[in-house]
Amino acid sequence: QVQVVESGGGLVQAGGSLRVSCQASGLTFNDYSWAWFRQAPGKEREGVSCISWSAGSTYYADSVKGRFTTSRDNAKNTLYLDMDNLKPEDTAMYYCAAVGRVCPRMQTMQTGWGLPNPKYHSWGQGTQVAVAS
Repeated sequence: QVQVVESGGGLVQAGGSLRVSCQASGLTFNDYSWAWFRQAPGKEREGVSCISWSAGSTYYADSVKGRFTTSRDNAKNTLYLDMDNLKPEDTAMYYCAAVGRVCPRMQTMQTGWGLPNPKYHSWGQGTQVAVAS
C-alpha cells in the first residue's frame, strides 16, 4: 500500500524560510521523478518544482525560481522543498506527487502541467504553508 506524507508546513513571516518534506512508502521511490504542487484557496493547483529520479535535473516555476530548492534523499525515500524569502502569495497547501520516470517536458511544466494528469500519482494529503505579511 502506497503511503505519502507531507510535513513541515506552518506559519511564517514574509521573508522567512521553511522546509517541507514528503516521505513515501510502499513504492520504489527512486524509480520516479517527483514534483511539488501547491493550491491556494479558490485557485487551481499549480506545479512548483520537479526533480528527476537521480536528482540530476530540477525544474522550478518562474514564481519560485531563485527562492525555492528541491532535493531528495533516495535512501530515506524523502523529497524536500526548501523555501526561502517567502512571500504572502506562497500561501497554499503544498502537495508532492510522483510524475513518472522523468519530469514532464519543459513546455508541459510551463503551461500548467497538464493537470489533472492521470500519470501523476501517489499524492500526499498536503501540508499547509501560510506566509504573513
